Amino acid sequence: MKFWDSSAVVPCCVIEPRSHLIKEILQDDQEMIVWWATRIECLSALFRLVREGVLHDREEEMAQVVLQKLAETWREILPTQMVRETAERLLAVHPLHTADALQLSAALIGAGKNPRGHLFVCLDKGLRVPARKEGFTLLPADL
Repeated sequence: MKFWDSSAVVPCCVIEPRSHLIKEILQDDQEMIVWWATRIECLSALFRLVREGVLHDREEEMAQVVLQKLAETWREILPTQMVRETAERLLAVHPLHTADALQLSAALIGAGKNPRGHLFVCLDKGLRVPARKEGFTLLPADL
């Protein structure tokens, strides 16, 4: 299982410094597993890039097409009571923002609450440390 954080999905949709590395990881993945709000988080990132002048309208449109194609094939961890309770525990033991706690909680639920041997694809340094401490193997391995 490879759980994909939103920080790793966005470079699949737009050209960023680590896009090549992330796309290599994606090629080796049979099924992307993501949190229910991943599409919304990715759209937020794309619109922010447009507002900042990093992406132009046409690039943003193309990025949305890629995001839609990914969303048609990935498996989402839905918002459940178990996700909420796990996120609450994570907030108590790790310095996480709410969205990151929900992401990591969804990954744990996707791994059957046993993250050993499961992969967590993430570029967010603030989320990588808690994910590693919870027992996930991180991709990319070296950031």
